[in-house]
Amino acid sequence: MDTGTFRGIITFLLIIAFLGITWWAYSRRRKPDFDEAAQLPFAEDDAQPNRDSSASPRSSSEQDGNGDSRTNKGDRNA
Repeated sequence: MDTGTFRGIITFLLIIAFLGITWWAYSRRRKPDFDEAAQLPFAEDDAQPNRDSSASPRSSSEQDGNGDSRTNKGDRNA
């Protein structure tokens, strides 16, 4: 099997995969799901967005300067 034959087989398989994905995306069974997904940006969301727990306020030990490396600047024994 030479390189040209191998490339031809790969090209054929990729064309088949492309046609399969295209058929899946445009099938009538998928249309309601895609229509619903298309309307998501316009849906009103009454709930507040969840905040990341890493964005919560710092603990009291970090506020004192004991645990926050950004405020702990060297030896304070002097």
